[in-house]
Amino acid sequence: MSLFRRRGREAAGDELPVGEESEPLEEFEEEDDAPAASEPADRSAGPWDVAEHPDAEGYVDLGGIRLRGRDGMELRLELDENTGAVSSATVHLGNSAVQLQAFAAPRSEGIWDEIRAEIVAGIQRQGGHADEVPGPFGRELIARIPARSPDGRTGHTPARFVGVDGPRWFLRAVFHGEEAYQAEPAEELETLVREVVVVRGSEAMAPRELLALRLPEGAPGTEHDHAEEDGDGGREPLRPFERGPEITEVR
Repeated sequence: MSLFRRRGREAAGDELPVGEESEPLEEFEEEDDAPAASEPADRSAGPWDVAEHPDAEGYVDLGGIRLRGRDGMELRLELDENTGAVSSATVHLGNSAVQLQAFAAPRSEGIWDEIRAEIVAGIQRQGGHADEVPGPFGRELIARIPARSPDGRTGHTPARFVGVDGPRWFLRAVFHGEEAYQAEPAEELETLVREVVVVRGSEAMAPRELLALRLPEGAPGTEHDHAEEDGDGGREPLRPFERGPEITEVR
């Protein structure tokens, strides 16, 4: 049985840990100083296009993406403050989490190389640091982003940016939490990303246009409950730790 509810920032566990900078694990260390172009993503084990994996049984249908349900999974949907539309989905497992967004992409080429460079530039503008490293999904980023803790101290929050180019779509996954950098705890989150099914649709869309997400059908209270505005105004796209109103599913 699923429970949907709104969560504010004051809810326990909403704030991701802020602390000293930590070095990437050995398997994520930089091979060289020069940025490298990505090889085409190996999607033989996912993430999937809906044409490759049409069976929706056991999946949570969010419109543009489908997630396979699992025990202990907590799903939070971020609402756009201006439109009220769902803009991203974040899955929490234990002390770690991954934020998922899917975008339209050109038919002829992937966009992860270009987006990866833009993410690095944005993090550097904020005073953070990002290393481009090889990973199980291809080239990815291990970042340290400046963040302020609830008691006002300034530190660095770790984040791992993964991108997968699919047929006319691009999936971005941002891993949060220290456990996401340890090989064994990261496996379940990585498996969850591998099991994502992207529903691009056949309509014409501009490259980088966000694929629409929606609340799962039958979510209690979603027809009448409206999340309150956060009050912080707009947020920069590379601040994944500042989240707006959320609706949570606990399995």
